[in-house]
Amino acid sequence: MPNFGYAWLAFALALAVHVADEAAHDFLSVYNPAVRAIRARLPFLPLPTFSFPVWIGGLCAGIVLLLLLSPLAFAADQRVRMIACALAAIVGIGNGLLHIAASLFKRRWMPGVMSAPLLIAAAVWLFAAAAR
Repeated sequence: MPNFGYAWLAFALALAVHVADEAAHDFLSVYNPAVRAIRARLPFLPLPTFSFPVWIGGLCAGIVLLLLLSPLAFAADQRVRMIACALAAIVGIGNGLLHIAASLFKRRWMPGVMSAPLLIAAAVWLFAAAAR
């Protein structure tokens, strides 16, 4: 199933574009204060705050891991296909929709919203390819 491999690669690259979009538009200046406010009201939620090096390092490591798993995606490995469904739903569609919804709610461009449609499209393709 080479289609799944290409969908996997497209998702990894769309995620890289999305991370670059977030980094270029100071995502943590929005995320960290929001987490602190949520923790103040709901202290039982274990939401982390991040420094930029830890945040960008973790995301870059995740993207590299996705790229390293590409040969398994091109081989249509069943484990990678199951991982793909979760990633597409949560990291792709859910995350992308949250960026768009936050922008509509705040009535301003939120960090990451410009690349959110690309991320959602890649996630839908990945989900469809993995489900076959």
